[in-house]
Amino acid sequence: MALPQRIRNRVLSSLSSADLAELSDDLQPVNLAKNQIVYEVGSALDHVYFIEEGVASVLTIMEDGGSSEVGMVGPEGAIGLSALLGGRASAQQVIMHVAGSALRMAAPACRAVFENNSRIRAALLHFIEDLLHLSAQTAGCNRLHSIEQRSARWLLMASDRSGTNVLPLTQEFLAAMLGVRRSGVSEVMSELQRSGFIRYRRGEIMVVDRSGLEKTACECYRLDKQRIERLP
Repeated sequence: MALPQRIRNRVLSSLSSADLAELSDDLQPVNLAKNQIVYEVGSALDHVYFIEEGVASVLTIMEDGGSSEVGMVGPEGAIGLSALLGGRASAQQVIMHVAGSALRMAAPACRAVFENNSRIRAALLHFIEDLLHLSAQTAGCNRLHSIEQRSARWLLMASDRSGTNVLPLTQEFLAAMLGVRRSGVSEVMSELQRSGFIRYRRGEIMVVDRSGLEKTACECYRLDKQRIERLP
């Protein structure tokens, strides 16, 4: 397959031309719609998606239907990478909260290259390590920081990965990401809007004062930003 002239996925763009050529025949461009569930809990890990545009959330789903985000992936990385480590079924739900596109590769083909090419393996493992650090940081953040801090952090993380200050999402969706009641998020959004940090209307949140939002967020946002900047 002829790849796009400009690779926007940072894992792929970090590879040499020779290494990228090993993947190119098996990469297929796909569009990913807003709210599209890429992986449901228990679904087969049949593809790896190298995100080119948009933002995906990785959610842990409880038996009662409650959910909480444990990871966020944009053009800096990929989803479905558990397939490269021997996973057969997804343990989490992966949903697109900002529409976009990806270069998709069948898991068996990606696993074969992962096992046989040390440079590609190193690039993918670097991102997998980063995602594990993000998941651990998120667990601590959910336990120790306020809804206001976590909401500000989440909005900034989503803005960074999507490359826009206008985020198409509802308070209900944000509450599901944070694993809190909608009423708690509603109060926080109202306060952030009164402070002039955001503008909110149903289905859309706009970051207006990024500096103010960064001061409201916990240190977890700074650490996430540093992780993103360290990636190739």
